Amino acid sequence: MEERIAGLINDSIETKKLLVPSEISTAAKVLITALKNKHKVLICGNGGSASQAQHFSAELVGRFEKERTALPAIALTTDTSIITAVGNDYGFEKVFSRQVEALGQQGDVLITLSTSGNSKNIIAAIETALNKKMEVINLLGKDGGIIAKFDWESELISATQTQNIIIPSSNTARIQESHLLIIHILCKLIEDEFFKK
Repeated sequence: MEERIAGLINDSIETKKLLVPSEISTAAKVLITALKNKHKVLICGNGGSASQAQHFSAELVGRFEKERTALPAIALTTDTSIITAVGNDYGFEKVFSRQVEALGQQGDVLITLSTSGNSKNIIAAIETALNKKMEVINLLGKDGGIIAKFDWESELISATQTQNIIIPSSNTARIQESHLLIIHILCKLIEDEFFKK
């Protein structure tokens, strides 16, 4: 069993080594610029990624490492009344896009988490965000799925407003572990920029 555990730890480390620092830096700059300009961050995902969306939001609104003022972030995965009402009335595909339509404004940032890159409700949220001239950062897995391959420009949406960070692994657990590391790095970079003392 200990050998198996050591192997799983090593798998996680090796997957994290595939992260590209420049991609995370670009995402951090987008978030820092938005927050400095008094915009907010909306975050969504399904299943385990939903809990990571909430984790990210909690780190920004609460704190990561420093005592500081709160930063505006909303996890779109938490309001069960909205999720069940929209799911019932419009379909599960719309549970995030309807919230982006209501809460998102030009200059805000939508962060999505999808291990497959194929979630229809995430794709709908991205489309809504881009139509509202929001920035979009997608944390993806495997080959990035439909989200990474979608031709946003042909849909008359500016592709320059989207960034994909893809974890090239087929293992959902390893992808989510890497997404969590990215979330923590982004929180650290944001706090260091805003709260230097």
